Amino acid sequence: MEELNQKEISPLTSVDEWEDDVLDRYPEPGPAKTKEEFRNYNDPKQVAVREFYRLNHKYQTYNNVLAKKANFLQFDKKEMPWWAAMEYLNTLVDDSDPDTSLDQLQHLLQTAEAIRADGHPDWFILTGFIHDLGKVLCLFGEPQWNVVGDTFPVGCKFSDKIVFPEFFADNPDTYDERYNTKLGVYSQHCGLDKVHMSWGHDEYLYHITKDYLPEPALYMIRYHSFYSQHREKAYDHLLNAHDHDMFKWVDKFNPYDLYSKSPKPPVVSELRPFYEDLIAKYLPATVKL
Repeated sequence: MEELNQKEISPLTSVDEWEDDVLDRYPEPGPAKTKEEFRNYNDPKQVAVREFYRLNHKYQTYNNVLAKKANFLQFDKKEMPWWAAMEYLNTLVDDSDPDTSLDQLQHLLQTAEAIRADGHPDWFILTGFIHDLGKVLCLFGEPQWNVVGDTFPVGCKFSDKIVFPEFFADNPDTYDERYNTKLGVYSQHCGLDKVHMSWGHDEYLYHITKDYLPEPALYMIRYHSFYSQHREKAYDHLLNAHDHDMFKWVDKFNPYDLYSKSPKPPVVSELRPFYEDLIAKYLPATVKL
């Protein structure tokens, strides 16, 4: 891969800008936006989002994913208690962001507390609490487009249901006969466990937690950004019956991920004992990153 400049590493002022754009595309049910309000690309943030996806779609190749798995799935970057890892994630906060004063930990607590308030199982609550921990990839020098963004399969034709599909014209896999057919390197209904997803915080955290959490939790973590599937059903030809059954849990999780943010911060000191007990129930004492 060509050497990246700073803008190609960090086109967004904050990784939260991608999540704000998801909310713009998939707003909470309510009064519809007018055409003039929707995705105004003259807005500086929308310009940054477009640039982010231009880079994401250019560089998220099959070989990129294999290389990142070979590197990061060694889990040799850091080891620390889970709560310390959540606090480490807080260093991603951008003080220049005018839209929120909440740090990453508070956002995750809001998600988890909304799940808890609705009476879901404790492993579901824990999933809400840790689901964005994989964003620590940014702190290991990964460019933002290799950490956040809508996820999608690599190794087969890129769907036109993925956001900004025109930017895949710059991706070399688009012209590689091994990867540019509907099935590519896969087979019909092979199952998502055989599919390589674009690299990012979802895939990374899935591999960190896959030996510890129930399967529905793992689907929530691994596919919560796979919007072209759970919104558009663009990859039904790769899913098997088990995937379709498990995606019911992804559908349950996503409203909490998208719509639980609020300007009122949770009281971290009051909630910490509950979440540390929950971590101890399901996860090892330390997390290897």
